[in-house]
Amino acid sequence: MKIAIIDYGMGNIHSVAKAIELCGAKVIVTNKKSDISSCQKIVLPGVGAFDDAMLELEKQDLIDIIKTQINQKKPFLGICLGMQLLLENSQEAKTKKGLGIFMGSVIKFNDKFGRKVPHMGWDDLGNISSDCLLLKNIDTKGQVYFCHSYYPDPVDKSVVGATCDYGDKFACVLWKDNVYGVQFHPEKSQSVGIEIMKNFVQLC
Repeated sequence: MKIAIIDYGMGNIHSVAKAIELCGAKVIVTNKKSDISSCQKIVLPGVGAFDDAMLELEKQDLIDIIKTQINQKKPFLGICLGMQLLLENSQEAKTKKGLGIFMGSVIKFNDKFGRKVPHMGWDDLGNISSDCLLLKNIDTKGQVYFCHSYYPDPVDKSVVGATCDYGDKFACVLWKDNVYGVQFHPEKSQSVGIEIMKNFVQLC
């Protein structure tokens, strides 16, 4: 099995690749359409600003191939900013729209709970959906690593696979059919993150 990690200049590519390889899959780090099409699964990482990321996807002509592969029902995982790009729009963005795979927006944390922004460090997963295959064997005792100032707010709450409580609860895992998104960094989340990556590798 080969998994494509889309390299569009906005992701923590090396750590993501190593985590997937630990789970027994072959990895291709690429921005070539032919490579992406040849792989059985796809990962879209992301660190940085929403507008910049969408601009890079446009410049490298990657938007259509991403949507095509999703429509072909290949397992697809967005990580951090890569997950946020799957929504329709973001409060961070001044000019760009998202991919629109999930209906909804990306919202900035406010300080009404006196919380620090960005939300950075280890935190618990809550309200884990037993139907979300990405979270198989993951329980609320396992912590994952976050680093973000914005979070996804999907219109359809049935796509929420798990939440995190940071003053109030926000969606930190989204999933629908073959598409998954995580707001945290599984590649930095030690044993819990590796288990999540392993679940993705084992998806049919």
